Amino acid sequence: MHSDFHRRCRTGGRIGLRREYRIVAMSQPLCVFCRRHPIEQLWRPFCSERCKLQDLARWAEGAYRVAAEPVCDTDESDEESQKAEG
Repeated sequence: MHSDFHRRCRTGGRIGLRREYRIVAMSQPLCVFCRRHPIEQLWRPFCSERCKLQDLARWAEGAYRVAAEPVCDTDESDEESQKAEG
C-alpha cells in the first residue's frame, strides 16, 4: 500500500511510482517595519509611506545600530603629543 503522496500508474505494461507535488501559493511578503500588512509596490519593502518614514526616523535617532568593534575616541597622534608635552 502506498500513501496518497505516491500513486501507482501503469505505463507500457510496467508499474511505476509517480510523485505528486502540490504547489502552494506563497503568501505575500510582509512590510519589513510593521510585519502586519503586505508590501505595496510603490513603497517596497514597506506597506505604506508611514512605515517608510517611521523606519527612517529610527535610523536618524540612532535606534538601529550596526554591530562593530568599539572605536577608541583618542587618536595615536594625540597620545604622542601628550607624552611630548608631559
